[in-house]
Amino acid sequence: MRITVLTLNVQRRTASINAELRRLAPDLVALQEVGYSSQLAELTDGTGLQHTTHQAGVIDLPSATDGSVFASRWPHRVVEILDHRPSSDSDCHWWTLGAAVDVPGLGELLVILPTTPWQLDQSAAREDQLIAVADLDARRRRALPTIIAGDFNAAPDSAGIRFLSGLQSLDGRSTAYFDAWATAGEGPGHTWTTNNPLGAQEIDQLLGQSSHHRRIDYVFVGTPHAHPHARARIVNTRLVGLEKPFSDHYGVLAELDVTLA
Repeated sequence: MRITVLTLNVQRRTASINAELRRLAPDLVALQEVGYSSQLAELTDGTGLQHTTHQAGVIDLPSATDGSVFASRWPHRVVEILDHRPSSDSDCHWWTLGAAVDVPGLGELLVILPTTPWQLDQSAAREDQLIAVADLDARRRRALPTIIAGDFNAAPDSAGIRFLSGLQSLDGRSTAYFDAWATAGEGPGHTWTTNNPLGAQEIDQLLGQSSHHRRIDYVFVGTPHAHPHARARIVNTRLVGLEKPFSDHYGVLAELDVTLA
């Protein structure tokens, strides 16, 4: 069965993103920096997607007006939410959402959406969170290969991404997932870059740099080692929003061929 997965940091042109969601018709969508009251309804209107926010009635964050959203073409339910804030009264939006999706004819599939700190000097916090993501998968894993998607705010050569890719250990721990872009994408795949005029504005404001190019948005897929009874072959991975940018990030769209072994 062909399943398409999209991750996109929203932030900007909601109507254009809605039109793109209708055109692409993805099955599983990880959205970041979504304004719950100002954007969510318009983003998903007419797309056929059912959505769940990171709060989902589990974490009490009454001051949070934006955050991550998981949307699916099929019924899903939240199985766990992790709160990674440095303190209970912090307004830092760092969390991880895990949802089980009922895929027709195949069974349940676990999707994990981490939201990590964006600051350049927060590698340690990101690493701790990605270890927690791997632990969440180990607790909640289904037969179908797990999908981890989102804006990780980390480049492929960072310790956290290398950990998820099976290229290094962290704190004596190791795991492995397929990086969809590294497996089936072409070129560097930069998703946050000054080549994007909307990205250039944000990068200038946050980093004060005129040239900056990083791949920080990912779709990861579970391996046969963790899922011996199913396969998710990454058929194609491409960037979304290149010609007419609608956010400061380019989106990542991965096409998977998911089968039971």
